[in-house]
Amino acid sequence: MEEAGLLEVPKLESRLSGLSTIAHITPLLGLLGTVMGMFSCFHTIQLKTAALSPVTVGDLAGGIGEALLTTAAGLIVAIPAFLIYNYSIARVNHMVMNMERAALESVNFLCHITENPD
Repeated sequence: MEEAGLLEVPKLESRLSGLSTIAHITPLLGLLGTVMGMFSCFHTIQLKTAALSPVTVGDLAGGIGEALLTTAAGLIVAIPAFLIYNYSIARVNHMVMNMERAALESVNFLCHITENPD
């Protein structure tokens, strides 16, 4: 019974590592996009200042929009991925606990039968 459990648990957890990776990486990718958007804004400010041109809100809107869009996209992917991952882990843990309980009950039943062969 223990061997069967050791074989089945990895099958239950096999795809969860990929989901965990997605849940952890997407906020970082959103943050990277935010940094790149802000870099774009500062680069625009640098170019405008070097050319002695005034910096307008329109000049910065593209970089700020990029920063906000990538942050939102990272969170839109990460939040459901975290929820699904945590739900899945809880289900796997519940199944493992039920398997262990059933194995223990089976062993106790078999021991009881061998002790009391009525």
